[in-house]
This record gives sequence, C-alpha cells and structure tokens, in this order.
Amino acid sequence: MGQGQKGSSDKEEKKKKRDESPAPKDSHKCRVCRFPLLVALLQLLLGAAVTVVAFLMLAISPSLMARETPHWAGIILCLVSILGLILYCINYHPDERSSIQFIAKLLYFILCTIGLVISVLVIAFSGHHYSQTGSFRCQQAGEDCVCRLDQEDPIARTFTYEGVGDCEVITGTLTLYFLLQIVLNLLQAVVCAIGAFIMWKHRYQVFFAGLQIGSSSSQWQNV
Repeated sequence: MGQGQKGSSDKEEKKKKRDESPAPKDSHKCRVCRFPLLVALLQLLLGAAVTVVAFLMLAISPSLMARETPHWAGIILCLVSILGLILYCINYHPDERSSIQFIAKLLYFILCTIGLVISVLVIAFSGHHYSQTGSFRCQQAGEDCVCRLDQEDPIARTFTYEGVGDCEVITGTLTLYFLLQIVLNLLQAVVCAIGAFIMWKHRYQVFFAGLQIGSSSSQWQNV
C-alpha cells in the first residue's frame, strides 16, 4: 500500500516537473525586446504608416486605383500585429501549452507569411508606378491633370487625374509617396519574414527535455 502511494506521488512529481518551464535566460532584458511583442509593435507602426501614406495619396486625386493606394495592405498588417500582441498576452512559450496558444501561433505564422506576400506585391506595384510617374509629361486640363509617357506619340496611353489643380503634385508629391510606400513595405516585409522565421524556428528547432539529477532535483536542457 505504501509503495503504491509512493509510486503515485513520484509520478505526480515527475509530471509537475515536466509541466514547469525552464527559467528564462533573458529575464534581465527589457520586456519590449521579447518576441513577439517587438515584432508586433513594428508591424503595427509600419502598417499604420502605410495606411496613412495611402490615404494621403488618395487625397491627391480620387481617380487613383486601389493598387496605387495600398491602404488595404496597411490595415491587414495592423490586424496581424494585433494577433501578435494577443499571442504575447497569453504568455508566449516556444513549446505549446494549450490549444489556444497553438491556434494563435499557427494563425500568426500564416498571417505573417501572407503579410510578407502582400508587402512584396505593394513594392512591385509602387515601384512600377514610381518609375511611371517619374517619366510623365503632364498638362493641365481644367480641374484635371492629363499625363502621358510620350507627348509626341499620338497613340500613347493617357492618364487622367481628376481634381488635381497643379500637375506638379503628380510628378512631385505623388512620386515621393510611391517611394515612401516602397521603403515602408520593404521594412514591413523584413519584419514579417523575421516573425514567420522565429515562429518556425521555435516550433521545429527548439524542444525541452527534462533530465533528472539525483532523487529530488531536475535540470532542463535545450536539445
């Protein structure tokens, strides 16, 4: 009877030791620098900046298309950052401790990957329009601005920007906004790639194994 109780108590003690986490090695570091808080904050700031610049571009002319004003990309990336903040609030651990944390980590990995693809698409569109607007030759036509890539070509494609009182806004300010979108989305792509890589690394490269030393002490080791 005593041996049975002792065996059950030993099993409970071992289970408790398996459930315990190793002491964090970076406890002396700032909390803001920990993953995924830092990545999520950067995603939030960059996503908000992309959205603000996109609406400033849309204020220049209402005839700009959605691919030219990627506010949708900024909003999506802000949502990704919110999920990262939620993941941080539920006590992030490299090894999953609950189904909620596993689902949150999986969604964050998927959304970081989607955010990376979206940022690359915005860079491609913005780069195309940046080179295009830099070659425009524009003329004022009432309250609109009519631009062409080649004024001497009668069949060249014409771009009409409605509600633009000064064509310098198209060849100057709008071109600058496209350049800002390239830089911001490049940074966003890097941050999303780092977030997805860290999630993958923690999921598949970090495991914890308990090594019992003696009869009453245990040591955790990364393998």
